[in-house]
Amino acid sequence: MATFWFQKTHEYIAEVDGEYRVGISEFAAQELGDITFVELPDVGATIAQGERFGTVESVKAVSDVYAPVDFQVTAVNEALADEPEKVNADPQGDGWFIKAKLSDPSQLDALMSEADYDAMDKEAG
Repeated sequence: MATFWFQKTHEYIAEVDGEYRVGISEFAAQELGDITFVELPDVGATIAQGERFGTVESVKAVSDVYAPVDFQVTAVNEALADEPEKVNADPQGDGWFIKAKLSDPSQLDALMSEADYDAMDKEAG
């Protein structure tokens, strides 16, 4: 079972089987429409909380993706290069962007829980 934390800008970080994955929320993927390209950082890159670490291109827009916490990239989802639509199909599963080693896990405390994020989206929607 994965544990998710979210930012107001619709990025998530999830702990899955002891690993951390970062991507965009289901809400963000639906709002963007058909995703056509995902730009991701290199493995080994160190990204600071709030820093842009990639972009998502869709038929509607190009959107920056921001780091929810400080981390080092340990893996990127190579499948997205050929199948960016995985982000639309399963953004919080197979559509993850990167795997990360957290620099300061206490930063997770400042993010929203899944329930709080869902409540924010309902208010906005």
